[in-house]
Amino acid sequence: MATDVELRVSELLTARLCHELAGPITALANGIDLLCEPGSDLDGETLALVGESMRRSSHRLQFYRFAYGFSGSSWSGTPVSELAAGYFEGSRVECDSIAALDRLPLPQQKLGCNLLVSGAEALVRGGRVTLTQADSGLRLEAAGESVSVAREQFEALTLSTLIEDLGPRTVHEFFTGLLARAQGWRLAADITAPGRLYLATVPSKP
Repeated sequence: MATDVELRVSELLTARLCHELAGPITALANGIDLLCEPGSDLDGETLALVGESMRRSSHRLQFYRFAYGFSGSSWSGTPVSELAAGYFEGSRVECDSIAALDRLPLPQQKLGCNLLVSGAEALVRGGRVTLTQADSGLRLEAAGESVSVAREQFEALTLSTLIEDLGPRTVHEFFTGLLARAQGWRLAADITAPGRLYLATVPSKP
């Protein structure tokens, strides 16, 4: 059963990652096509499009390399706070307390990155995500004009979703729940006020 879960999650995370990168890479390809057209001038707008697409693709690849791919006792790559800053660069979501990520143990840094993504995706019109360390672990607040989390995503965060019901839109939350469980926690999610989503780790039930 564990092998089936691992295979299903890895397949869906790969599909999700490809979807994440499809937009900026397509934009990059379109910009290069424009530059390659006969008589094309290297105008500033096209060059800016190519440069922005390259940065966005690079930032997302580096971020997900850690958030999805890292497993170990040491990390020698870019500081995780910088990976998170790059992920949110140019987006409609601002991220507070990024520097605090580097002070956490590595497993919590990885969990924190995935919580940030979940919070940001709930802010359909942009807003702010804030990650803090609490007595019970980690706490994330997502605040914006509009917060939307589907029931299926709540269920995935709490690992109550059947593995066969997982899809590309819920696998990230399920994976985040698995990361929390590996550290002796479970995730609690709550929308107690308009425009506010709270995600927090709480001790696993005995």
